[in-house]
Amino acid sequence: MAVAQQRLEWEEAVTEADAVAQPPVAYIMSRFPKLTETFILYEILAVERAGTPVEIYPLMRERTTVMHPEAVALVERAHFQPFISWPILKSQFYYLTRRPGAYFKALFDLLRGTFGSLRYFIGALSFFPKSVHFARLMEASGIRHVHAHFASHPAAAAFVIHRLTGIPYSFTGHGSDLHRDRHMLKEKVAEAAFVVAISNFNRDLILSEAGEQYAGKVKVVHCGVDTHIFQPHRLERSADEAFKILCIGTLHEVKGQTFLIEACRRLAERGIRFSCHFIGDGPDQEALQAQVSAAGLEECVHFEGRRKREEVISWLQHADVLVAPSVPSRDGRREGLPVVLIEALGSGVPAIASRLSGIPELIEDGVTGYLIEPGNVDQLVDALERLVRDPELRRRLGRNGREKVVREFDLDQNAKTLIRYFQGAF
Repeated sequence: MAVAQQRLEWEEAVTEADAVAQPPVAYIMSRFPKLTETFILYEILAVERAGTPVEIYPLMRERTTVMHPEAVALVERAHFQPFISWPILKSQFYYLTRRPGAYFKALFDLLRGTFGSLRYFIGALSFFPKSVHFARLMEASGIRHVHAHFASHPAAAAFVIHRLTGIPYSFTGHGSDLHRDRHMLKEKVAEAAFVVAISNFNRDLILSEAGEQYAGKVKVVHCGVDTHIFQPHRLERSADEAFKILCIGTLHEVKGQTFLIEACRRLAERGIRFSCHFIGDGPDQEALQAQVSAAGLEECVHFEGRRKREEVISWLQHADVLVAPSVPSRDGRREGLPVVLIEALGSGVPAIASRLSGIPELIEDGVTGYLIEPGNVDQLVDALERLVRDPELRRRLGRNGREKVVREFDLDQNAKTLIRYFQGAF
């Protein structure tokens, strides 16, 4: 309730100028409402707070038992569609009879661009009819711009919609969608009104694939967090209280949790009192729990499961450090700039993270936290021990991190930047 009240008070302070209605935009994402993709949910809410109506077109519906409360109303009005239905077939007929050239050219270019990537090629075939139906719905509802989150299937759907309707589109490139498979990325960039990179690292990556001729249309807009909600609240830890380590994210190889567990084993060997809490679930949970048991760490390492935003905020308020030991996975996945790091720094919690992708643009080594080489347990243990032994260091890093997030990663300010780009494409 406290978080909801804080948000309400902030919304009441929004100026009338901020609330002036703008033409509607459509958001496309792979799945909705996905618990771990809070950056999409809260970006949509921030864009709407700033006066731009948003229609939501997920490629698939996420079936989940845990949902952020703010997502409930959006789910009720999202345009969920099956892969095939009579209305979807009617939309194919509509464009085949009115714009056959555009229809077949979009399909041909989509299949040609994804050929050689089994995952993208099958996805293109699967989502094409639905994308055509989205185009019909968007034309009918007066959508003026389409924005896709992720450079993969959502951007391909936006590409198809643009080809059929002429509605301009943009997309945000994040992490694995840029690293794992870049089939058709150049074509998507070429036809987009603009492209959002969440970091300068990602911008350079996109341009290395698409070409420097598109430098003017690839914009850096960081994922933001609500700095009115993520605020420093940490009470000073008592002398007999264990040092609290927090790690938030899907339990998956790419997140590197196995290296944090090994670091915890070494801390325990050195006689350091701590508790480590993993927030999230995922495919590696059983293996990670087995690693904890084998190391005899059951008393100090805990798996807390999936949590809603209000619960995550509470965990951050009681944490001494947030650790994100990301590594490139064997299947090519790679983190972009984990939003949980922004949430931690916004909450005044210092962070330790891997020197990977765009992370150094947020975590400045020795200034807002500590950077370690991916998979380097020695560096992780050393950084943790420094923070354990130096409360003033923790406070200084926390203050610096908070200032950086307010200055560069504020959700509402970054949403307004995004809206200016939308308006420029109308």
